[in-house]
Amino acid sequence: MLTISNRISIPLKEIEFKAIRAQGCGGQNVNKVSSAIHLRFDIKRSSLPDFFKDRLLAYQDQRITADGVIVIKAQSFRDQERNKENSLLRLRQLIKTATTLEKQRRATKPTRSSQRKRMDKKNKRGQIKKGRGKVDF
Repeated sequence: MLTISNRISIPLKEIEFKAIRAQGCGGQNVNKVSSAIHLRFDIKRSSLPDFFKDRLLAYQDQRITADGVIVIKAQSFRDQERNKENSLLRLRQLIKTATTLEKQRRATKPTRSSQRKRMDKKNKRGQIKKGRGKVDF
């Protein structure tokens, strides 16, 4: 089970793992060992609540395909197990960031004293700059 929050978790049978060969240089073993992991998670067929599904499908991320499938490629580590754990961690983070609700911003006015302080600072700064001008004798 992949635990997202206290109440929400995803069974591992809904997540598809595929071992592939990692990209980049790696020495003699690189062409023989499939240590990278392709994680595929179908949002529409998952057991997530509808709110989570809607938020994930609306989320703009290059890892989410047009069909509603999350594809994560993990190849940071040299062994398959750690890459698998890394891909699950990244899936959890993606779901959490997509489903967090941001607090609505309420517009506020600056207080009178802060406006007055600002104008006083501007005036003082202007006087300093004015004093740098040409001196007449």
